[in-house]
Amino acid sequence: MTASLARTAAWSALCLLATFAGRMTIIDGTSLSLVWPAAGVTVMWFSMQRRARLRWADPLMLGVITVTANLATGAPLALALWFFAANLTQVTVFLRVHARLSPGLWGAGGDAPLARSADLWRLLVATAAGTGAGAVLGPTGIWLVTGHVSWMDAAVWFTRNGVSILLILAVGLRIGHHWRTGPHLRRVAPLRLAEYGALIACSISAYMVGFALNHGLPLAFPLLAVTVWAALRLHTTFVVLHDLCLGAMAVLFTLHGDGPFATIASHQTRALVAQAFVGMVAIVGLSIALGRDERNELLGRLTDTGRAAAAQAQLLTTIVDSMREGLAVIRADGSWAMRNPAALALLGGVTSGTGTVADPDHYGLFRPDGTRLPQEEMAHTRALAGEDVPSMELLVRNSGVPDGRILSVSARRLQGDDGVVVVFHDVTAERRQRDELTSFAGVVAHDLLNPLTTIDGGRRTSTRGCVPCPTRLRSATPSTASAGSSGPPAACGT
Repeated sequence: MTASLARTAAWSALCLLATFAGRMTIIDGTSLSLVWPAAGVTVMWFSMQRRARLRWADPLMLGVITVTANLATGAPLALALWFFAANLTQVTVFLRVHARLSPGLWGAGGDAPLARSADLWRLLVATAAGTGAGAVLGPTGIWLVTGHVSWMDAAVWFTRNGVSILLILAVGLRIGHHWRTGPHLRRVAPLRLAEYGALIACSISAYMVGFALNHGLPLAFPLLAVTVWAALRLHTTFVVLHDLCLGAMAVLFTLHGDGPFATIASHQTRALVAQAFVGMVAIVGLSIALGRDERNELLGRLTDTGRAAAAQAQLLTTIVDSMREGLAVIRADGSWAMRNPAALALLGGVTSGTGTVADPDHYGLFRPDGTRLPQEEMAHTRALAGEDVPSMELLVRNSGVPDGRILSVSARRLQGDDGVVVVFHDVTAERRQRDELTSFAGVVAHDLLNPLTTIDGGRRTSTRGCVPCPTRLRSATPSTASAGSSGPPAACGT
């Protein structure tokens, strides 16, 4: 609670100074000020106090400050109350619109900095909504109290408050975010420091020539060159401070009666043009600087993505090149997209020399039985035709493989591409082992055939040599045999 009250007191003091400064620039014959820094200070105050415990104290202090400053500078009480209502409405509308458009931005409920062009345009929309609401109440109060008001008064109110909010809030959001997240100081190169110094010197000189010298030339808008220089080259926080200082110089020279805007006869028009110039300086500088930051961030991401992709590609290349199986990718036109060293070695090192797949005779490809392999039976041709080739065996016999080699080839079409991936696997040893096992099984079967035949013949002979005697079988039945008789049975007399 103590900390919240302390912050409220500090912001109140700053707002009081800004209000008095604005009241010192009242346009002759009107109740309007040429500048109103209190608009930006008030919006910044309420933005920083969004999470304060005693938020009710802030509108109360704003009312006290507004009424006190206006009464002290000669404004009637009724007009001071109208100004307080206009300022409070302006702040309320701005905060609600800004929080709705940029909820993640620091000062609007989030933690993100003012760092993108979209943030600037949303800030401009919220500023226009807030100052528009204030411009309805303020000039209305002037009309009700004084009895006269013009559309130029409303335009001046809208422009001066909008420029004040844009410049001061942009500075506050950038510096406040740095303060909250901790300083990120980096060593600045000597040449860059020299550029900062040169820009400051050129800016002061240009504005002195454009505003201080009485040459009668409209040299205000060419002064945007120094703003563009800063926005293209230097830090964004420095750019918003630079814009604020240049805007303050333009307004001060105009108030003093110097510069191209001081020659405008109408006070309202003079104020409107001066504020429009300051607003243009702020928008041009911020939009270029934030766009540059976005571009640099995007380039950094692209660079990191490219490096990651290159590292991933290098890893995959290393893995593919170290494989014992051959791997190749063939495009729809028959050209090699890639092939690893194992694929070339398994084909005996034979290449077409044209970057495309040659006919089977060029590589010495045959069917496993040694007959010629047609082009339409090659694995990649079948896969390009839409057929899935899980496995097929080929015989390779050329100058690189004079003894021949059996390959198991599989091919599959790539999804979303017009090519196929082909995998080669040397199955010569497996094929030889399989043939040896087949031969061994044949020999074993032949060697076991004679003993089995002999056993089968002996079994049949013994079966024919002794046939049980029916008489003996009948005499051995329990009904005729004596239970106590002993001795061997009678031999069969066959």
